[in-house]
Amino acid sequence: MLPVLKWAGGKRQLLKEIRDYMPKAYNTYFEPFVGAGAVLFDIAPKHAYINDINTDLVTVYRTLKDQDQFKKLVRLLKLHETNHNDDYYYEIRQMDREDSYKKLALYEKAARVIYLNKAGFNGLYRVNKKGYFNVPSGKKEKVKLIDLDNFNKIHNYLLNQDIQITNIDFVDAIKSAKKGDFVYFDPPYDPWDKKESFTAYAKDDFTREDQIRLFETFKNLADKGVYVMLSNHNTDFINSLYKDFNIYIVHANRMINSNPNGRGKVEEVIITNYE
Repeated sequence: MLPVLKWAGGKRQLLKEIRDYMPKAYNTYFEPFVGAGAVLFDIAPKHAYINDINTDLVTVYRTLKDQDQFKKLVRLLKLHETNHNDDYYYEIRQMDREDSYKKLALYEKAARVIYLNKAGFNGLYRVNKKGYFNVPSGKKEKVKLIDLDNFNKIHNYLLNQDIQITNIDFVDAIKSAKKGDFVYFDPPYDPWDKKESFTAYAKDDFTREDQIRLFETFKNLADKGVYVMLSNHNTDFINSLYKDFNIYIVHANRMINSNPNGRGKVEEVIITNYE
């Protein structure tokens, strides 16, 4: 199974390293910042709690899991493919500014997210301070929104396994984690500097204070005997926070960036509380 969205910080290129550093055995899997779900779909645990603070993203997962909404999603995505052009893109983008948007069905909102993700500039997800999606068109003549075989695999997986989906703060998302469970944190990364950051993928930025709150959550889980893994940028701030844990440096390509000079090889860290 492959992600249906292109997402900043996606982990497809680091799946081998993540698998290498995962615990060999665990009970329930938790992913509080699930993003596009590359790790989830790669390891496909039978029991999992997945969460994200991004409501649009969670809407996609809930639609993919629901039988009736899923069928309607597939039909609407095909319609978006047929209707696609620049004017249509901005018409669909405008929808979240209308009062009627709140009344849309799950599948309608999910189809909009997938369409804007595939048709927008460089796969960015960005909202303004009011929470309105504001990425410009990617100027594509055609868009491919759906791989039906992959969509069906994801739908059957989410439907037939014990997968709980939530849209809450990461601290609340892991409250039921117990000794022997595995939590993987892939949060919005600590930026290299203040000029370029993808922490604004929900209307409230993920700040340094949130990084500290995440560290405290990591430590509390470790104290409970939960297996914990975290990904982040290899910054002095992150290294200082997690200095008492295992820190492994890995290299990744940054592919999503509004500035082409900000793409390329970057150092990331995988941090664990276990050997």
